[in-house]
Amino acid sequence: MTKINPICVALDTPEVGKAVALAHAVKPHVGMMKIGMEFFYANGVAGYEAVACEGVPIFLDLKLHDIPTTVAQGLLSLLKLSPAPAIMNVHCSGGFDMMKAAKDAVGDRVKLIGVTILTSLSNENIWTTGFDARKTDEHTLNLARLALEAGLDGVVCSPLDLASIRTSLPRKFLTIVPGIRPTDASSHDQKRIATPRAAMAAGANFLVIGRAITSAPDPAAAAAAILESLQ
Repeated sequence: MTKINPICVALDTPEVGKAVALAHAVKPHVGMMKIGMEFFYANGVAGYEAVACEGVPIFLDLKLHDIPTTVAQGLLSLLKLSPAPAIMNVHCSGGFDMMKAAKDAVGDRVKLIGVTILTSLSNENIWTTGFDARKTDEHTLNLARLALEAGLDGVVCSPLDLASIRTSLPRKFLTIVPGIRPTDASSHDQKRIATPRAAMAAGANFLVIGRAITSAPDPAAAAAAILESLQ
């Protein structure tokens, strides 16, 4: 079986031309492109399709979070994109009913992933937002279990929260991991980070990597170097 390229490059720019050029440059070296809020809200369907036409699977990272019916209908609308995303996501904190309604709506037409605790949040941050005194990895595992029960295909989680998920949940449950920084890269606004090799060793399926590739002088070379480091 061909090994899946785990690199998911985050095209976090509002400029269509720049995003398409980046996608074209790095596609020989990555397995997926992530389109997030910044790009999608600025450019909508036309911008999405311009990137998706480069032929690399798309992770549409809009983190839906609302009442169950609204989220389910929103996902159905997004499935009309052409080509349709390979992966979409919702916030696990929307609760079991929301996640189940979302999965029931999309079925097997797309991989549906739940966002657990953002990598920009530390233990202190989650305590001030009203979570109890447990640590981020404990909250993440609780949310991941709820996502699995609701039928979701996996979660987005910090590399530091991978160990508890891999120990406690089925191996087929996908983990998409942001907060990935090569050894010589800045952490920027991320607080819970890891190198690509460390995250893969901990059990990540996909590594979301943005500025370490997209802001590099040669994004294709940066992506190729990260891929080589994993091999």
